[in-house]
Amino acid sequence: MNVSKREIGLVTATALVLGNMIGSGVFLLPASLASFGGYGLVGWLISTAGALLLASVFYRLAKRAPRAGGPYAYSREAFGDCIGFLVAWCYWISLIGGNAAIAVAFASYLSVVFPALGYSALYGALTTLALVWVLTAVNIAGVRSAGAVQVATTVLKVLPLLALVLFGFTHFDPHLLTPGPQAGSALSAINLSVAATLFAFTAVECASIPASHVRDPEKTIPRATLLGTVIAAVVYIASTTVVMGMLPADELAKSQAPFADAGRLLWGNWGAYLIAGGAAISCLGALNGWILIAGQFPQAVAQDGLFPRFFARESASSTPALGLIVMAILTSLLVLANYTRGMVGMFTFIVLLSTLSVVVAYLFCAMADIVLAHRSGRPLPLRDLAMACGAFAFSVWAVIGAGEDAVYWGFVLLIVGIPLYVWQVQHAQRTVADAHSGQLRQGTSD
Repeated sequence: MNVSKREIGLVTATALVLGNMIGSGVFLLPASLASFGGYGLVGWLISTAGALLLASVFYRLAKRAPRAGGPYAYSREAFGDCIGFLVAWCYWISLIGGNAAIAVAFASYLSVVFPALGYSALYGALTTLALVWVLTAVNIAGVRSAGAVQVATTVLKVLPLLALVLFGFTHFDPHLLTPGPQAGSALSAINLSVAATLFAFTAVECASIPASHVRDPEKTIPRATLLGTVIAAVVYIASTTVVMGMLPADELAKSQAPFADAGRLLWGNWGAYLIAGGAAISCLGALNGWILIAGQFPQAVAQDGLFPRFFARESASSTPALGLIVMAILTSLLVLANYTRGMVGMFTFIVLLSTLSVVVAYLFCAMADIVLAHRSGRPLPLRDLAMACGAFAFSVWAVIGAGEDAVYWGFVLLIVGIPLYVWQVQHAQRTVADAHSGQLRQGTSD
């Protein structure tokens, strides 16, 4: 690709990681974790440690050889086409589910200003769909316009969170962090908290996916990965602790917009509107970044012949427009299939399913770090080897904590991908055979 097409620098790449992390997760997860009390904060701390381990894995992989496609590209290089396809398939599913969850969170926080969105599941779903399609159009317009939106929304989303952290501790009550009777055992509560909070960190790999658009990728991608993860972790832990220490668990569990409710407690209605606006901007920025990834990722896989070729086609603005439209259609169908659960219920289910799907990619990437280092003739130092194994162990823990329903549906979606891989490989072989046969006929006629 020409250097002129490399439009993403360190600031935009860091904003892509940070903006995709600080999205719906931090703004709605306090409601999902309300019954766990302090166990939820333990889950955040463990997820932070795991995210930093995963960041170290992608740091080394990107520094060794940055490739478009991120987790898929590294897994395919280490383990071959079949594993590469399954990782790509699961990761693509996680992108669709994650986009749906973020759009749901946007509508949920917008209900603070427009209450009808919270009372009517249908209105909330329609608002969700409108956001998905508007941002899909922005990304079809080009990578540069999507990157500009990402930087602006990242700055706007962090400021209200910092204000809430600074003033929220004046109303902080540690007794509110006592786990409720619904929490169950400590181990079960922590496991579920880790699985849920990991969703908020599922952007650690984002800077590596549009590698072909990144300037100086060997340096930019590793730096953006670690910088974005560290900043997000600090914001997550501080802001979530404040909210869970301000609102009673039963009130928090029913809240459509927990951060806005905390803002109302501090500053009245205008504070609720301020935080709700910041949350909506946050979700908008995160969804914009994830839609960018949802177009770039299947394009990289299709260019290797493992996804249908139409994903690789580019529009006049050099964007995978058709792939983005397919993503928007599937995201819309997922929202429509689940909107009757209500905002928080729909968000929680989709989060767990998306997290489980992306963890499959993390499992293989942690091992790919070891395999590719050994293959290069320079095995990982003991410290890096321990960090890669730690990232693998953390990913296994997240799978266990996702719960039976999410694991069941995640496994079903995984095995559905196997016949798709067989079909795609056979189709690619037929295409090559037809092309070869055509060349032979052309040679004979000549």
